[in-house]
Amino acid sequence: MPKRENIKKVLVIGSGPIIIGQAAEFDYSGAQACKSLREEGIEVVLVNSNPATIMTDREIADHVYIEPITLEFLKKIIIKEKPDGILASLGGQTGLNMAVELSEDGILAELGIELLGTSLESIKLAEDRDLFKQTMNTINEKVPKSAIVTNMSDALEFAANNKFPIIIRPAYTLGGTGGGIAQNIDEFEYICGKGLKLSMINQVLLEQSVAGWKEIEYEVIRDGADNCIIVCNMENFDPVGVHTGDSIVVAPSQTLSDIEYQMLRSASIKIIRALDIKGGCNIQFALNPYSFEYVVIEVNPRVSRSSALASKATGYPIARVAAKIAIGLNLDEIKNSVTQNTYACFEPSLDYIVTKVPRWPFDKFITADRSLGTQMKATGEVMAIGRTFEESLLKAIDSLDIKINYQLGLSLFESMTVEELMEFIQQPHDERIFAICKALQKNVTCEEISNITKIDMFFLKKLEKIVNIAEDIKNAGIAFLDYDLYTRAKKIGFGDSYIANLACVSVDKISNLRHKYPISPVYKIVDTCAGEFEAVTPYYYSTYEEKDDVAVSDNKKVLVIGSGPIRIGQGIEFDYCSVHSIKALKEMGYESIIINNNPETVSTDFDIADKLYFEPLTKECVLDIIEKEKPVGVIVQFGGQTAINLAAPLNNDGVQILGTSVTDIDVAEDRDKFLKLLESLDIPIPPGSTAFSVEQAKVIAENIGYPVLVRPSYVLGGRAMEIVYNDQMLDEYMSRAVDLSSKHPILIDKYIEGKEIEVDGICDGTDVLIPGIMEHIERAGVHSGDSISVYPSRSLSQEIKDTVVDYTIRLSKALNILGLFNIQFVADSDGKVYVIEVNPEPVEQYHI
Repeated sequence: MPKRENIKKVLVIGSGPIIIGQAAEFDYSGAQACKSLREEGIEVVLVNSNPATIMTDREIADHVYIEPITLEFLKKIIIKEKPDGILASLGGQTGLNMAVELSEDGILAELGIELLGTSLESIKLAEDRDLFKQTMNTINEKVPKSAIVTNMSDALEFAANNKFPIIIRPAYTLGGTGGGIAQNIDEFEYICGKGLKLSMINQVLLEQSVAGWKEIEYEVIRDGADNCIIVCNMENFDPVGVHTGDSIVVAPSQTLSDIEYQMLRSASIKIIRALDIKGGCNIQFALNPYSFEYVVIEVNPRVSRSSALASKATGYPIARVAAKIAIGLNLDEIKNSVTQNTYACFEPSLDYIVTKVPRWPFDKFITADRSLGTQMKATGEVMAIGRTFEESLLKAIDSLDIKINYQLGLSLFESMTVEELMEFIQQPHDERIFAICKALQKNVTCEEISNITKIDMFFLKKLEKIVNIAEDIKNAGIAFLDYDLYTRAKKIGFGDSYIANLACVSVDKISNLRHKYPISPVYKIVDTCAGEFEAVTPYYYSTYEEKDDVAVSDNKKVLVIGSGPIRIGQGIEFDYCSVHSIKALKEMGYESIIINNNPETVSTDFDIADKLYFEPLTKECVLDIIEKEKPVGVIVQFGGQTAINLAAPLNNDGVQILGTSVTDIDVAEDRDKFLKLLESLDIPIPPGSTAFSVEQAKVIAENIGYPVLVRPSYVLGGRAMEIVYNDQMLDEYMSRAVDLSSKHPILIDKYIEGKEIEVDGICDGTDVLIPGIMEHIERAGVHSGDSISVYPSRSLSQEIKDTVVDYTIRLSKALNILGLFNIQFVADSDGKVYVIEVNPEPVEQYHI
């Protein structure tokens, strides 16, 4: 049916701030939805509270409200704008919960405003655990043995009549918030109490655990005419018991027989029809690995985190299609944006394998509990594409930007005995896959590991293959690393740095082998249809085969390096910058190319850059693409610390770094060089120095006096930054921090109590633009990303403001900054202003 003519204006509800379990994937889906609606001539009103997102840019919607996503504020916006409909299913759990609150408030009925897409009744059927269970029973789809409770008394009654472990799932929460797996009555009482409190309707689902079964996901779309398609099916590497956001996920599924695939496909279509969902939804199953028995775990009646992964894995724009379905279009009326020859009712077909690996924050919170369960802990994720599971897995691990030379993680567990390894891998853990590789290296069989972990033998055999090739390289050494072995290593996904580490030689020696043999990657296209139709959107991944799909033009090109996975201190703000960089390049007539590996972001959408390479952000991968495309230069300043850290290695290989030069970036990042610059400019800095050892650190701290502020150089987001008050604390800090930055010194400064001030600006080499001065509410020493800031400043004297402006202009010119920069200051009680640091790239506060 054609687009509904009575829908002229639509309110799109965003997802608010990034939290664990609800990250950039909803910025991506919301931005795509706004674009999709405007393509159809719909006036779009957007409400969101996150300043770091593309969604809250003025060009995304006709009217943008940066306001709290609460019933009170939404009602005011609705009364003012009078939209014809509200689209809430693209704003994560926040948007969905607001749809329920608005409907129950009565304002939608009062003003005649329609909830577009999936109805309130369907949302409740999927989100209310009791209604969901009843619906599944009606269509003969099994759910785990369970009970829905709203008080602790009923919960304890269920526990008394059932065996542990028991899974607790609160209603209307995201990322497993408030839930968990209870192994005993004490854990059960604690988790239940928390879940009841956090549920919007004080309701939790208690389930007998099916931990150990395979966890399978289906991403499904349905339109108003009851047409349904499966966009993608995905299989978790970890069995049931680990939240899917914390699990390695592979698409398409690897271990299902055709009978099992079709069985769950049919069930998915039956479920989305029974729930009457219009748009996208995610369905999670638990499948008994020894029979055809399965149960439905849950359904997300909205675009989810998995939807972003499925979209990027297949090239099928789920959010775009869901938005058009919401205004009346059907799948056979919506063009496939990738092929522009087929329609959205054409199910994607993959001739490659995608692997998603989570990115956890344990490098920031080293004492945190690293075990994994039903409550999500990851802050972000990476995605990699390859022709085999091994290749895509190793590329994904390369993409994590964990700054530890893992050697497949084997060095982490070097000192563990087989017995200790087997005990370690019994419970899910963020480093379990590396411990499994170490166990395989120590000749533990796949069967023994599978019996303990319940991980499918298919995946374990693949890990065994990786470990065996690693052992072959180690045994061969550089002297016997021949063409056959090197080629096998590259095809399985080993980066040159992996191979160099295994062979105990420099990376340059391994890179030379590529020219000696020679061997180089080719690039394949993501086209949604396994090559059956020609694709028009250039979206590529590398592999080691014969045929190359890239058409290289003679246009002037610029390569933008993205920021990789979202983590604490490096979030969506850098994706925002990357997207705007691409837009500006297009406006200036350059062919824009981006490299990134984050499936949650707008920058990896199929239609942002002229070319997208979904690849690890390593020197090797970037140089391969530069060799292929031959751009006039590379922009690193919008990709956060990940991209900045590539600047010097690329520059050393003769790559033109656009914007602030590598030499000047180094002056800003290198403590000694930065001190000399400040001295020449007569700009004060807190007294301090640099140290490579504990002994040096103690001498410096004694000379300047405690408390001192310590941090590694060349890091972003205050990683490993602490205020240290005595020698004992300094000993503890140095034992951890030196490992984090072995190539760079530890910075030790006198901690100055005072008011922290921040400036973001832009410099073209001659003129400096300072939009304003931000004043931190918290005392100095609280990281700017954790501090409440006001803009413009409220209590700074004119003298302090003038000093800040003077220092900013002189510093940015002296550093020859070309582009954005950030400077942080502290003013002591006497009004003296010190420079804390200069970041020659955007940081979190840039968007304010």
